[in-house]
Amino acid sequence: MSGNKDKSFITIDISNQNLTLSSQHLTRDYLISTSKKGVGQENNSGKTPLGKHYIYKKIGQYMPVNSIFIGREFNFQVYNETLGDRDIDWILTRILWLAGAEDGKNAGGKVDTKNRYIYIHGTPYEDQLGKPASSGCIRMANQDVIELFNHTQIRTQVNIVR
Repeated sequence: MSGNKDKSFITIDISNQNLTLSSQHLTRDYLISTSKKGVGQENNSGKTPLGKHYIYKKIGQYMPVNSIFIGREFNFQVYNETLGDRDIDWILTRILWLAGAEDGKNAGGKVDTKNRYIYIHGTPYEDQLGKPASSGCIRMANQDVIELFNHTQIRTQVNIVR
């Protein structure tokens, strides 16, 4: 066998605000939150992109739960309630940075998911999971994003559907 581990894939269903991780050993469903502005591919739209993607980069392994990331870097702070500004779309715990796999739809030009910095990441707003509330990314409960992070690899396929 080539060094290829368990082939897993992710389906993000925007209409149900659900993320499903599927592999030969495991199937898990997670409640998520996608963009409050709906779906869309365009740069600077603040919308969640549709279509075939893959995990481009994984960031935050071994960081504590609620680690705050700014510009994909741990800023040496851990989120707590005193920072609870609901106007900030906090990026916590782990980042799975997505890249589009469909030229002209979500890759390249004015519709590039990777260049839009669309992530699957942890959030302090777990009470908003199950309804659209993000600025374009896919928010997850912090313990859930750790589990997802640990069961995926770079290049894991991610399909975002309505």
